Amino acid sequence: MPGQKFGPAWFPGLIAVGLALCGALLIGSGMRQRAPWVAAPEWVHSPRARAGIAALIGGLVFYVLAADALGFHITGVLLLAVWIRLLGASWRVTLPVAIIATLVIHFSFYKLLRVPLPWGVLEGWAF
Repeated sequence: MPGQKFGPAWFPGLIAVGLALCGALLIGSGMRQRAPWVAAPEWVHSPRARAGIAALIGGLVFYVLAADALGFHITGVLLLAVWIRLLGASWRVTLPVAIIATLVIHFSFYKLLRVPLPWGVLEGWAF
């Protein structure tokens, strides 16, 4: 926004510094332990965990491929509904949370951060 003393790279840079500090702390604590450098955690053997990881990666690929055509709102609701159901929530919880979360994300990016999101098939209702 005009008149501010910091630019668009300030917030991502701040996050990068925080992540670098956390990474350094994790490396330091890992070097003090006598454990193998690479070890698969126990949850990797769970079929539900593997399905969740596959759904996350597949959902991100789906978003990249479908968001321009369908729009952020439809794609967001579909993805969140699938992900929330995989976490074990009922449909009574899934649908309202997916819709409200999509609208909150839209408001945050479109109105507050002024990042344009694709409207897709809802282009006629864009404001």
